[in-house]
Amino acid sequence: MSRPRCSVVIPTYNGRKLLEVCLASIRNCRPRDFEIEVIVSDDASTDGTAEWIADAFPEVKVARLERNLGFVGAANAGVAAATGEIVQLLNNDTEVTPGWIEAGLAPFADPKVGSVAPLVLVRSDPSRVDSAGDSYSFIGWPCKRGHGEDAGTWSQRGSDQVFGASGSSAFYRATALQAVGVYDPAFGSYYEDVDLAFRLRWGGFSCVYVPTCRILHEVSASYDHGKPALQRRMSKNAELLFWSNLPMRWLAAACIPHVAFTLAQGIWRTLRGRGRPWLDGKLDALRELPVHRARRKHRVDLARQAVSRPHFPLTFSTWNDAKNHLKRPRESFARIRGSVRA
Repeated sequence: MSRPRCSVVIPTYNGRKLLEVCLASIRNCRPRDFEIEVIVSDDASTDGTAEWIADAFPEVKVARLERNLGFVGAANAGVAAATGEIVQLLNNDTEVTPGWIEAGLAPFADPKVGSVAPLVLVRSDPSRVDSAGDSYSFIGWPCKRGHGEDAGTWSQRGSDQVFGASGSSAFYRATALQAVGVYDPAFGSYYEDVDLAFRLRWGGFSCVYVPTCRILHEVSASYDHGKPALQRRMSKNAELLFWSNLPMRWLAAACIPHVAFTLAQGIWRTLRGRGRPWLDGKLDALRELPVHRARRKHRVDLARQAVSRPHFPLTFSTWNDAKNHLKRPRESFARIRGSVRA
């Protein structure tokens, strides 16, 4: 049996209702000219996900975990089970569209392309963009490009180089993942995709945005962003990203702006009643300073074995980025009971 061209890996935890839409869209849009495999990585769900898939979608493989490992653990287990040349990590709250796989795979004809970023649209309002790839500001702010903007503008824009791909639907070259590693378990969830984008950059790989590869995403359907534990984790992960990944020449210039940005962010979150989990997350990151040093050494090792000279297309945050972040789509995750992760 020949190796699949692509493995579509979908981590899930008690997300059966979300999977009904996601898997049906893949079945309807599945390519006829080449083989793909679809793997659901079941993070010890208790809603009968595995049994239901075996009955309703027998063509889908299930990698079932015996205990709950969280999003990153489930995603990595799915990647480990994948046999395709390319791996797409797809959230369970997404829906693919016709031609998505063909468009997403095309840039990998260039061996230096390590990842591809689709045009991700808000499912409840496809006229709005969720992500056109990820950007990263040198002050330490990861952003979704085009977030909340008009989809037509980004649809008409041609393919271009972008810092990284949003984890909701990113494509990765399997050999690139073998070279730089998969998601870092230290992140748990949130910004783990940006950390991987950095490591791919350190490894000399590029990322291409492809507007003809379109994914619909039910924003915030899998996580309750109001939970203090998640806010604390996001606060910690933002620091892990900054101190572990920025090249030294950028880090030296960015330290003071990053501290100023962090203080402003702390004031803003305190005014919204979320100051304590934000502060706890920063303290968690501070306790891991020795780990940051080890991570930085790993990045340098990646650069020594890079497939091409590492390039980091970092940006300067703009008022437009801040405005789009503040007005980000807030889908009713509570509406889809049983889909919110612990």
